[in-house]
Amino acid sequence: MTFETEPTGYEKTALSDLQGSWGNLRDAVVRYYGFPNSDKLIYHIDEAMSWESVRNLNKMKSTLLLIQNIAAQTESPEEVIEWINDVRESLDETFEAISEGRAM
Repeated sequence: MTFETEPTGYEKTALSDLQGSWGNLRDAVVRYYGFPNSDKLIYHIDEAMSWESVRNLNKMKSTLLLIQNIAAQTESPEEVIEWINDVRESLDETFEAISEGRAM
């Protein structure tokens, strides 16, 4: 019986960048937790990072739009806004990479 071995190198992909952006956004919201609607942002960020959203990036895109709207309507910290923009850029890059066949 043979065992699978762990790869010795990993290729950075658009999806790994997107995952990192979502993690950084979540960390920023947690760091500044307590500003208006921060609890809603955490909920929707977790939803966007869920397996269902990862398997359906259009659902993730809709959730990101909701997150952007919530943040825009409240006094969200500047760092949170910056990470929302970073997630948007990463998601756009992921869609582009998928269309070019290089996301995975």
